Amino acid sequence: MKKVWTVFALVLIVALLVPVPAIAQEEEGEKWCSGVKIVFFPGGPQGGVFAINVYNGAVQAAADLGADVQYMWSNWDPELMVRQFTEAVATHPDGIAVMGHPGEDAFEPVIADAEAQGIIVTSQNTTLDRIEAAYKAQGFGYVGQELYASGYALGKEALKRAGLGEGDRAMVWGLLSQPTRGLRTKGVIDAFEEAGLVVDYLEIDSATNAEPAAGTPVFTGYVSSKPDVKIVVTDHGGLTATMQTYLEAAGKGPDDVYGAGFDVSPATIDAIRSGFTDLVIDQQPWLQGYLPILQICLTKQYGFSGLHIDTGAGFIGSDNVELVAPLVEQGIR
Repeated sequence: MKKVWTVFALVLIVALLVPVPAIAQEEEGEKWCSGVKIVFFPGGPQGGVFAINVYNGAVQAAADLGADVQYMWSNWDPELMVRQFTEAVATHPDGIAVMGHPGEDAFEPVIADAEAQGIIVTSQNTTLDRIEAAYKAQGFGYVGQELYASGYALGKEALKRAGLGEGDRAMVWGLLSQPTRGLRTKGVIDAFEEAGLVVDYLEIDSATNAEPAAGTPVFTGYVSSKPDVKIVVTDHGGLTATMQTYLEAAGKGPDDVYGAGFDVSPATIDAIRSGFTDLVIDQQPWLQGYLPILQICLTKQYGFSGLHIDTGAGFIGSDNVELVAPLVEQGIR
């Protein structure tokens, strides 16, 4: 009996020491997601603020996993995104990772058509809750921030840091017209109105949405009519990166208006250093590029269902800007 247990122990030790091939073991020169064709939407204009970070994350994922990824740039235009999605479906890829800006009503029929053809669809940046629930088992996930909560948190944090309250004037420049994407803008407005601020809302027009510098006359016109504005929130990474330009064009110095917004970029880092931008919430767009590619690969190769991932809502200001600055300059944060 003792001999039997000795032999058993030796067999067990050998089994533990000998490596077992992993499911994802790569063949010579081939990665585990090689051959999987994906169409990916970075969202904005090619090379634009925020969109470039999303793109950088997707490029890294493609390199790491071996997927064949094609990119569609949309200038943050919801109607264009829907048209491009239809075009992408016609190419019969294995998966499509899409920005959710057009909203559920616009996207539901075309995504249903893609799913019926066996195409894996997932989303980033803007939630599509109803669609995600319908196709979660087929790999429909989400990578991004929780929109309303993120806007509300920024509004509350900005009020606390700026020391503002009832009767103070605020300008919120956002995208309320977009049904889901606008939830972030609504969160900011609700936080301000709950505190008793006078809120002036401006919708970001299509020209400014595509090219933030085009909004300079809009901003200067607003400030000239409301010179008592105490805080400005820009609900758009490109506009946040242009905050210093807007304020200088309006004749405002770094201490005249409290500037807050979303997403970091090299220009935003410079504006924080110079005092023109005081607070930014970071939704880590690089992850919004990397993780949707991973999602599609996991679903295609192993049948995993959709993952819902909150990329966070960390605040960046003068107190911690130098911690993230090197990564921002590399296009990672």
